[in-house]
Amino acid sequence: MGPMDSMETARAIVTALRDAGVRHVVIGPGSRSAPLVYALAEAADVTRLRLHVRIDERSAAFTALGISLASGRPAAVVTTSGTATGNLMPAMMEASHADVRLVAVTADRPSEVQFTGANQTTDQREMFGVHARSAITVTGDIADYAKTHASVMGALAVGAGTDTSPTGPVHINARFREPLIPQPDALEVVPDAETGVLPVIEPSQGQPRFTTDKRWHDRGRSFQEELVEATDLRERHTVVVAGHGAGPAAHDFALALGLPLFAEPSSNARFSRNAIAAYPYLLGPDGGLGESAHRLGKHIRRIVLFGRPTLSRQLQALLKRDDVKSAMYYPEPVGWFSPGARKEQLIADLQELAEFAGSGPPGWLGSWQSAAQRAQRALEQTLTQRQETTGKPGAMRTAQLVSSTALGQLVLGSSSVIRDVDLAWRPPAEPTSTVFAHRGLAGIDGTVSTATGISLATGERTTLMVGDLTFLYDTNGLLLGPMEQEPHLDIVVINDSGGAIFHGLEHGEVAERPGMSSVVERFFGTPHTVDIGALCAAHGIKHERLTSEQQLIHVLGDPAEGRRVLEVVSDRSRRPDVHAAVQAAVRATFV
Repeated sequence: MGPMDSMETARAIVTALRDAGVRHVVIGPGSRSAPLVYALAEAADVTRLRLHVRIDERSAAFTALGISLASGRPAAVVTTSGTATGNLMPAMMEASHADVRLVAVTADRPSEVQFTGANQTTDQREMFGVHARSAITVTGDIADYAKTHASVMGALAVGAGTDTSPTGPVHINARFREPLIPQPDALEVVPDAETGVLPVIEPSQGQPRFTTDKRWHDRGRSFQEELVEATDLRERHTVVVAGHGAGPAAHDFALALGLPLFAEPSSNARFSRNAIAAYPYLLGPDGGLGESAHRLGKHIRRIVLFGRPTLSRQLQALLKRDDVKSAMYYPEPVGWFSPGARKEQLIADLQELAEFAGSGPPGWLGSWQSAAQRAQRALEQTLTQRQETTGKPGAMRTAQLVSSTALGQLVLGSSSVIRDVDLAWRPPAEPTSTVFAHRGLAGIDGTVSTATGISLATGERTTLMVGDLTFLYDTNGLLLGPMEQEPHLDIVVINDSGGAIFHGLEHGEVAERPGMSSVVERFFGTPHTVDIGALCAAHGIKHERLTSEQQLIHVLGDPAEGRRVLEVVSDRSRRPDVHAAVQAAVRATFV
């Protein structure tokens, strides 16, 4: 038996993708990847495999990342050879640090033309380095269809995670020789690797990424009952911290033990009475030791950490305190740190974690709740006063309004937006939205595309809130061909003509020095003059420029089909004053 041709190899790869749970594939155009495209088109005709086409490979990769985030299933991106493959790197890096099952399938030139100067040919083997959980190169030299299928399945299995390896992205590099097109009499469907019979793919929602850990409920009783009944807990001044990706598990733990919960927006644990509003203001810059708005923070003695906190310096200061013991819930490996790299004690058993935390003493939770109510009231009064003075909602008020009204899926841009939500969003009684964000590496790359993928995966209205630079950086995420499915997506762009986050860092102080204002503005503020309305018109997308809080509330309450961009005009120069005013108001509440 001779080697398989390119179409047979491609069909083996596509079958393995489908058998491993892939239901969405995002395709970048190109000739060398043609066998994969034809094989995918065949499979899509007779299965529930959904295909999406994107001109920009970077946008394609982040679209697939968003699909995987929302569905919990692996999602694939397919590219041709050469520089097209390099455009996948940002999404692969984010997926690696966020444990997302992104599958990069890159077409390659055959071995005989490698290192000869052939067109669009470079060494693509293991090109994603440490960011790929597994990387293989498949060639048509393998005569056995089943062996090719098994090789790809093995790589995809590694991406699903093991007891010692976290879930994450996988790289399948496929070398194709000509001919790159199917023969006229070629098989038009993808056979099963074992039997040659195409199986029926049943509808499946996959495993949602943000749900209460299934292992907590498999034993037939609620998690709260099990913790409270199984353990005689000591009373301790403990707080629960829920970072990105913690999920409702952190909420359930805090609720069961009567503990205050400091939950970041993308933890998806920020709801109900245990979630403490405005907690960064309550902790203060020293993590609650001496300069906080009130004195509760100094009584914290233990921390239980779920997920990965990345947003506030106040929380980081708390986690670094020498007088506080801390433990991290660590039931399985994660890609963003190695055991021993952080000071927290790693605990995988829930009863052991409960014994470490203890239960809240009488009045412990209530004191935090009372302080949070006062701080939140001061914050909202200050933002309302500022809005009445300027006539514009401002960035923080916009962040508060959008996060409070969004239903379904809420995607938050990195930098200032998600931090404003963390400061201002009052925790709802029940979850109103599932919150997504790029917190693996916290970059602004591909955010529009990720939100598009999330909407395509869920079929639900999705709200994306970003700053203007994050939006402009991924405007190719708006580019859809007339044959492509349009997502249901509201994009709220807080346009303050530049990057606001740096003024909240040390660079804001540098800008106050003589002669340094223009330096900081040019290199960190990076102002622009883009007409966002004209940009949207070029893409055929609805656009509204909103200048008042009333307009914003009205539009958010009137969802529309398809995509629309809601541009909220803000003044970046006022941002430091707003934050200072809120902080002063919160402090005054506790004087």
